[in-house]
Amino acid sequence: MEEEWLPGTSRLIEEDAQNASSHLQRHGDIVLSPQPTPSPNDPLNWSLPRKYWHAFLLCFITGLTAATANDAGSAQDGMNAEYGISYNAMNTGAGVLFIGIGYWTLLISPAAWLYGRRITYLVCLTLGVVGAIWMARVQSTEDSIWNQLFVGASEACAEANVQLSLSEIFFQHQRGSVIGIYVLSTSIGTYLGPLIAGFIADRLSWRWIGWMSVIISTITIAVVYFTLEETLFDRSAYDGPVIDGVQETREDNTSETEKKVSKDLKHSASDPNVESQVEKKKTYWQRIQLITLAPNVVGTGFKQYMARLLHTLRVFTFPAVIYSGIQWGAQDAWLTFYLTLEEDNWYGPPWNYGDVGTGLMNIPCLIGAVIGCFWGGYLSDRFVFWMAERRNGIREAEDRLWMMYPCAIISPAGMLLFGIGTAYGWSWPPCYVGLGLIGFGWGCAGDLSMAYLMDAYPEMVLEGMVGVSVINNSLAMVFTFTASDWLDASGVRDCFIAIAVLDFFFVMLTVPMMIYGKQCRRWTVGRYKEFVRIRDTL
Repeated sequence: MEEEWLPGTSRLIEEDAQNASSHLQRHGDIVLSPQPTPSPNDPLNWSLPRKYWHAFLLCFITGLTAATANDAGSAQDGMNAEYGISYNAMNTGAGVLFIGIGYWTLLISPAAWLYGRRITYLVCLTLGVVGAIWMARVQSTEDSIWNQLFVGASEACAEANVQLSLSEIFFQHQRGSVIGIYVLSTSIGTYLGPLIAGFIADRLSWRWIGWMSVIISTITIAVVYFTLEETLFDRSAYDGPVIDGVQETREDNTSETEKKVSKDLKHSASDPNVESQVEKKKTYWQRIQLITLAPNVVGTGFKQYMARLLHTLRVFTFPAVIYSGIQWGAQDAWLTFYLTLEEDNWYGPPWNYGDVGTGLMNIPCLIGAVIGCFWGGYLSDRFVFWMAERRNGIREAEDRLWMMYPCAIISPAGMLLFGIGTAYGWSWPPCYVGLGLIGFGWGCAGDLSMAYLMDAYPEMVLEGMVGVSVINNSLAMVFTFTASDWLDASGVRDCFIAIAVLDFFFVMLTVPMMIYGKQCRRWTVGRYKEFVRIRDTL
């Protein structure tokens, strides 16, 4: 019985003989989790074209905000030449960027539960427009630093809300692949953003980096407003067995409206002539309304917002959240170092690259990230399925972590190749191979650690990802503030050797997580149930 209720341990495969005595819905032999409801408004019941368009928009938002968050480096030479803004000041701006990402993710998270998912995307994209306008009009060091706070806030919606929305339209057995596509979108934005910005700075001027962001973000806001549907859906109102094709609802903690819908559904099931009482599909304008209030919102919801915000801080007591935050945060931290090295060293001899040349150095990183996302996404889903077959259909959250071990060798090897190669002025091929290996670690570690967290605590996706974002960006902020000083004090070679050792150490935290992960889930199961219960009653 423990295997059935322990979070992160669930039945993935159910053979026909087992299904004869089971009420669970399946796709082939795969048990669907979460179980879809009979409601036409359940995002799990959307058609595939509708799901794919929604996922495409979310991934586009992810890629766009990642690109705008990483394009400031391409404007550094222009800012330095025109206003004498130092490169250290712009590194400080990168640290402020991480503050904006991590802590705005925390601040906006309760709004997604109370007012709907759509409003959070629109608010963040609007903040991105503000930051881009400010960047395009930079005239001082203070401008170059503080516009990044708004740019960072724009990426906050892609740090936790996107994962929540994706988890609401796809089933748990698809999450590795879905998160792989999400991380791939982040990688495309992260690595192609500086490349495109370099072309803009070279062909137009550095100020047009900001103006192009304004134009693209404004068009995106319009498309999102009219085509991104709301995925807020109260699944708890349908928590019960299916009777005559209609799902019984849980009577406790449901609103009067939900109970009425439940009674209408059950009545319509017994009386086929009463078609008017069947739950109707929402109209187009209902699906794209700016704010969709949760059923339990009281007044403006301000007190509930504050209560949920404080309640979210409890996620930092879950070991899986800390593990995932460290894995993703380490990759963000290393990003600062190798991008700084590209901008500081590869402009000079023996390479003498320009803005476009250094931008093109992100291509091998992107190629590596694509391979890493495939490894940590689709292949990890297949591996989890294979492991469940060997365990009589039972899936353990830690199964996915077996796929992390190649990162412990490949990513540090990339750091050594690129760092030592840059220090000794090697020709580009080995350095580019190193960047490809670094990109693999970026795509693989982020994908697997976030998918693991979603597997371990499936009812705590948003809050778990908020915790990951805060840890991730705090870690990246600390390393960003110290990157230039560390490189100057230790030299490029010794600094990157130290980073490679740290990278290996962080990835190998997977070993204790695999050994004690299930024990940690068992230890936190009461806390997890209480967390979800309190959250759903606030």
